[in-house]
Amino acid sequence: MQALAKVLVVDDDAVVGQSFDRVLSKKGYSVSTAMNGQEALSQFAGGKHDVVFTDIKMPGMNGIEVAQRIKAKSPWTPVVVVTGYGTPDNEAAAAAVGVADFLRKPLLPSAIEEVMERITKKPIIEEKVSEIAEEAREITEDASKSMGVGRTLKNIGLFFAAPFIGLAYFIAFPFIGLGMLVWYGIQALTGRSGSER
Repeated sequence: MQALAKVLVVDDDAVVGQSFDRVLSKKGYSVSTAMNGQEALSQFAGGKHDVVFTDIKMPGMNGIEVAQRIKAKSPWTPVVVVTGYGTPDNEAAAAAVGVADFLRKPLLPSAIEEVMERITKKPIIEEKVSEIAEEAREITEDASKSMGVGRTLKNIGLFFAAPFIGLAYFIAFPFIGLGMLVWYGIQALTGRSGSER
């Protein structure tokens, strides 16, 4: 039977990796584990992983850096931060990297299943595409509102300019008409005098 998804669990505590393996393997997921950030990046580069769970506090490279590097290589791969240190600073740093979710220790099988189900039900790439589409729609609406304001201002300007344009034609028209009469008169006279010779 083919696995539903390939999961990479990064934690320096082997018991955590075993917990994920026990819970997710029963649900049909393929689970691999890494004990530190460097090992995780090597495994991630070597095989296609659909989801990554990473602890924040690890020796060497921390989980936020692991998440950042994985998201840089594969922005569509959901990364979940597993932490016993759920401080606002940690959560803000992880959110800035683009993690999909947080899972707090102590780990309960139901919590692992719930997060996994939530992530695999609606892939993060779809979320991002819908967010980008929404932003594009808002920008388009703003631009059309701006264009509508510009068009309105142009029409108001033309409304106030129209009398002056009409006045200019009214003043210039007699001179143009008179000039044309003189020109035709000269043409007629020069044409007649040319034919009399």
